[in-house]
Amino acid sequence: MKNFSRADRVCEQIRRDLADIIRGELKDPRIGMISLTAVELTPDYAHAKVYFTTLDISHLPEIQAGLRRASGFMRRELGRRVRIHTLPELHFVHDDSLERGASLSKLIDEAAALSRGSEEDGAAEAGEQPPEAGK
Repeated sequence: MKNFSRADRVCEQIRRDLADIIRGELKDPRIGMISLTAVELTPDYAHAKVYFTTLDISHLPEIQAGLRRASGFMRRELGRRVRIHTLPELHFVHDDSLERGASLSKLIDEAAALSRGSEEDGAAEAGEQPPEAGK
């Protein structure tokens, strides 16, 4: 069993509680469906970077404005749920790692398809049969 530091446990608790607050108590229509991916705390717990993703990337500026506007409310609600000596100021940051991962995966698939195509062309020129898929 891996021992997690207190800061890691506090970050995870903040992430869970903020997700509950956003899902259940936040009424701002700009925010919509977002997922919180991670929380990073400064060593003195004064600031927390809250990373989020959204499926509706076209409305990202509105979502960020809504989160910024509601950060005081979320911080107050978080203070009622989490007992720590310093309640962090919340800074919301869009996490684009999912989009980057999807685009890299697409590039890898395209490169693999090109590679397979050039192998089949080379085999045809040599008069060989291309290898059959699934065997």
